[in-house]
Amino acid sequence: MGDKPPGFRGSRDWIGCVEASLCLAHFGGPQGRLCHVPRGVGLHGELERLYSHFAGGGGPVMVGGDADARSKALLGVCVGSGTEAYVLVLDPHYWGTPKSPSELQAAGWVGWQEVSAAFDPNSFYNLCLTSLSSQQQQRTLD
Repeated sequence: MGDKPPGFRGSRDWIGCVEASLCLAHFGGPQGRLCHVPRGVGLHGELERLYSHFAGGGGPVMVGGDADARSKALLGVCVGSGTEAYVLVLDPHYWGTPKSPSELQAAGWVGWQEVSAAFDPNSFYNLCLTSLSSQQQQRTLD
């Protein structure tokens, strides 16, 4: 795409959520809307946005941070009574033949995590909320 130095192609260097959003746009994939959260403790303030995203048919949310460099994908949100909140987290590093959901969960590749445990309170996070454009949705329906 021209945004990286020539040695990047073919390397094992990682990209972040901002670059993933650019790739989605460049290659005609789902739309990626970026949301920056300055500190992990602020993710509680984004739960309503995340809930609306998923309730409205939005796709996985890619997550990257600085102090917390463990990339993750969010697949859902569950907000309980009081301050209880959980996110369904997928580790995007899984590869290979898909296993059953119970095997993936038992191995730690996917599972519900309390928001305060899933995110470092002092790390910033970039969220890339994916969704199909209206044109892509129409093609899916056709």
